[in-house]
Amino acid sequence: MTFEQQWIEYDYNPFILFSSSGKILSLNSEAQFLLGATTVTEIFELATTYANVTFGFKTTFIDLEFGRYKFFGLTIGYENEEEIGIKLYQAPSFKLNNPKPNGVLTNIYTIIDLCISTNSINSKIKFIKDFDPTIPSIIINSNSIIKILNKIYLYFSDNEIITTKVFYRIGEHIKFENNKYSIFSITVSAENANATKADELQLLAKKSDFYIDIQKRNVTINIPMITA
Repeated sequence: MTFEQQWIEYDYNPFILFSSSGKILSLNSEAQFLLGATTVTEIFELATTYANVTFGFKTTFIDLEFGRYKFFGLTIGYENEEEIGIKLYQAPSFKLNNPKPNGVLTNIYTIIDLCISTNSINSKIKFIKDFDPTIPSIIINSNSIIKILNKIYLYFSDNEIITTKVFYRIGEHIKFENNKYSIFSITVSAENANATKADELQLLAKKSDFYIDIQKRNVTINIPMITA
């Protein structure tokens, strides 16, 4: 994968390239999650509806919502009659009133690996890791994030496969004490949620200082990248 392709793959905003008949030719990771909340046909109809009348690119600001996903705009582009691409721009989905995190400088990959190892004991679940390796060590409360991650893995314990993705939220920032920090996310996803664990996870999320978005097929923790 080239550097340019990696930018698209790890972009926080969904991108899909369609054929003229509406078949998906390529898409990034975020688009895969989006298609769990809508259909290929619906997104293709958006692409054809908001495309420029001639070859080229057109950006339209429009409020769209698909399940937990909220968008404030989209860009459509095509250079021939065979392919058409769409990129949707996500609105921030997390609260902005939480206090600045306290803790020590921590390697987030080590924390995730520890939690996966713990939840792998006596389990047949296959844990898949999709990590952006460039996330630096951050200041975080290790005990709190471990509790949240373990609860999330229990939430998805009725599955054969659980995927954990770590990625930058490109273009998003948060301010604490007049300092602006980039954001990255940990998304844990699987086909089925364990309904008996849902209330426990919701309660822990409310008590936590993390920005957590809980859905049936994925749970996302949004974390400020505080390194000093």
